[in-house]
Amino acid sequence: MVPLGGDENIGEAVAGFSGTAAIPFGRVQRASPKGRPVWASLTCHTLIEAMKAKQAAQSSRAVKAIRPAKKLPVVHPHAGGIDVGATEHSVCVPEDAVPAGASPVRQYKAFSGDLDQLVEWVQACGVQTVAMESTGVYWIPLYQKLERAGLEVVLVNARHLKRVPGRKTDILDCQWLQQMHSYGLLSGSFRPSDDICVLRTYLRHRSNLVAGCGVQVQHMQRALDQMNIHLHHVVSDLDGVTGLAILEAILAGQRDPKELVKLRDPRVRRSTVAQMEAGLQGDWREEHLFVLKQSLASYRALQNQIIECDTALEQVLERVAVNPSAVPEADRPKNPLARASGEKKKPKKPARGNAPRQDLTAQLQRVCGVDLTRLVGFNVLSVLILISEIGVDMSRWPNAKAFCAWLGLCPGNKISGGKVLSSRTARVVNRVAILLRTLAPTLGRTDTWLGSFHRRMKARLGPAAANTATAHKLATIVYHLLKYQEEYIDVDRVAYEQKFRRYRISRLRKQAAELGYEIVDLKDAA
Repeated sequence: MVPLGGDENIGEAVAGFSGTAAIPFGRVQRASPKGRPVWASLTCHTLIEAMKAKQAAQSSRAVKAIRPAKKLPVVHPHAGGIDVGATEHSVCVPEDAVPAGASPVRQYKAFSGDLDQLVEWVQACGVQTVAMESTGVYWIPLYQKLERAGLEVVLVNARHLKRVPGRKTDILDCQWLQQMHSYGLLSGSFRPSDDICVLRTYLRHRSNLVAGCGVQVQHMQRALDQMNIHLHHVVSDLDGVTGLAILEAILAGQRDPKELVKLRDPRVRRSTVAQMEAGLQGDWREEHLFVLKQSLASYRALQNQIIECDTALEQVLERVAVNPSAVPEADRPKNPLARASGEKKKPKKPARGNAPRQDLTAQLQRVCGVDLTRLVGFNVLSVLILISEIGVDMSRWPNAKAFCAWLGLCPGNKISGGKVLSSRTARVVNRVAILLRTLAPTLGRTDTWLGSFHRRMKARLGPAAANTATAHKLATIVYHLLKYQEEYIDVDRVAYEQKFRRYRISRLRKQAAELGYEIVDLKDAA
């Protein structure tokens, strides 16, 4: 047994070995005179002061420079790097831009006055282009200040810098940003022009208001369910004309189903009069009627805010710059065969659901240079969402393939050792891609060439892949219309299906020839 400053025995010695090393512990806590550990005798204030002293010592150390690459050419000699945080920003400039012995790295608070000092110091150091790394929306105020100062700003995806060597600190991050940007190894994220950013803010706020209306409708449905009132089961929409009229009557004190059914709109097809009367009988409880009243009031308030937002949208849309695209006639691709002129086009339906009540078609056509609402499945709201996210200048992407890849609508290409590991599309959170995927099932129910394409892809690949393939087709069409400013041509569905039929026959003939057979037409065989 090995004693430890006392009479207790805490373990047996290892056979064939004697001494204090036989204790099977890596460390033993040093006890205070009262038998407690040393850290337990320290007060909370003492621990906090020790931690602050340690942080101050670390921040006062000289910033160690990152080893420069020997063989990479410097593309941007006057480049800077900024690691953006919620409360503090770390900035790094080239070493030759500061006096000898001075540190090229500084840290500034996120307040507006400190941001102005940051911009002044960066300009004083002769920096012409800046790479920023950030998450969330902390980068937007600094980005706008640097852009107004005339600097080229590159917003870098944080995922691209996740595997740089060294410990993960704000100081090292801004140094790596500056060095990699000076070698031209960083690509910036897409950010539209300022007028499009203003339009995007209004559209995203409007989407939040619409989502809030949906939440209030759910609250009303739950209150009705708990009273066993099946109003939302006998009408198509609880927030429709009939549903809102009956809700207002209920909150006004009307409980007789026969009187409530009189508010029924003649166009209701969801239920009969007898079914609606049966659905309006229930247990009228005061607490659930209170919830119903407040939810309906919140719904009305959100609807009024949506109307105000639509008015502001109309004013903002007048200030959006026109599409600057101008492509020579020789560089334009050949247009497909249009459908027969004798076929009547379906008239445009009036605004329904959450679409703006104003007719913004003329203003959208002025901004885009082409009427995108003529595209199958598109309406005013979908075009507004489209241009608020990507703008109207398609020169930001070299071709349609790059545009579809940016949207995350292209197959992946993970190949190792000559073997395809995965061909799944990249996981990209993009509102335009979500919009196009949402429109795809609707196109599949139309009697158009896009509907024929979606049905064919659905039979071969399944619903999800068919939606992605159709969204890819829509993205290509949108890119072409905005770049060349040409009116949408509704391709002849019959000609499209005949073209695919000829392709299938050619493929079958080739497969039969490989197997030693020959395919002949039935007319020739007879």
